[in-house]
Amino acid sequence: MKAVHTDTQELLFGLDQEESAALSRPAQFAEYVVLFVPAGKGVFHADFSTTAFEGPVLLFATPFQLLRLEADEALPYFQLRFHGDFYCIEHHRAEVACNGSLFNNIYQQPFIPLSQDESLGFFQLITQLEAEFKQQAPSDMVLKAYLQLLLAKSSAIRQKTQERREDIPLPDDQMERFRQLLDQHYLTLHKPADYAELLAISPNHFTKKCNRYFGKSPSRLIQDRLVLEAKKQLHLTRKSIKEIAYALRFDDEFYFSRFFKKNTGVSPQTFRQRTGISIVADLSMQ
Repeated sequence: MKAVHTDTQELLFGLDQEESAALSRPAQFAEYVVLFVPAGKGVFHADFSTTAFEGPVLLFATPFQLLRLEADEALPYFQLRFHGDFYCIEHHRAEVACNGSLFNNIYQQPFIPLSQDESLGFFQLITQLEAEFKQQAPSDMVLKAYLQLLLAKSSAIRQKTQERREDIPLPDDQMERFRQLLDQHYLTLHKPADYAELLAISPNHFTKKCNRYFGKSPSRLIQDRLVLEAKKQLHLTRKSIKEIAYALRFDDEFYFSRFFKKNTGVSPQTFRQRTGISIVADLSMQ
């Protein structure tokens, strides 16, 4: 892994070329992850989501998602990892539009299929990144500029892909309404039956429609929405674990910690320690 580290050797930014065997077993990283697979096909596992893909493709993951790359044959891929302390996607959301699109979106599959021309463009960009890494003293400014360009191009391609793909389910008013209801009530309504009642459909029909439309069960989406908010609070604020547990309507911080570890594999304290507290936390206090 070619990498830039802090004084304590925590990874801030890294780029390497691997084969799928490197992720054949589940792995977790404290950084955001972008995988560029130029060719071949396989299955990408991120926590409880499973995505079949065929290269060229970009795959995305957020800190501490449990990742695995499954393929019948060894697939060469580029793995790029960047820490929030190196490039804060929340702070730069206006420039790259990737927060809530490429990352931190529980409703969309974490991949972008590429055309051959788009794939060539990303290969050239990664080659430029590698060239900067080989410098005796790589420039953080240059690496951040390349990273910003890569994320901005990815966001733009995702938008175009959403517009041109034919296999995306047609808009479903009830499922889009569920998305709105979940964002409004995830703190208080934790059972699929609660949302089925609000949508005036049977729980079984609701579950089938949700699986077909989002590729996830209602239960999984409800859990993911709460975990996503917990991660945001841990990374983007300076609230204590106890304060976050209270804000998320948990009875106590110990129950919150058990819930968080069950869904992420790490405790809230470990997540915050490894991902750090974003500069956004201080900006919001000014």
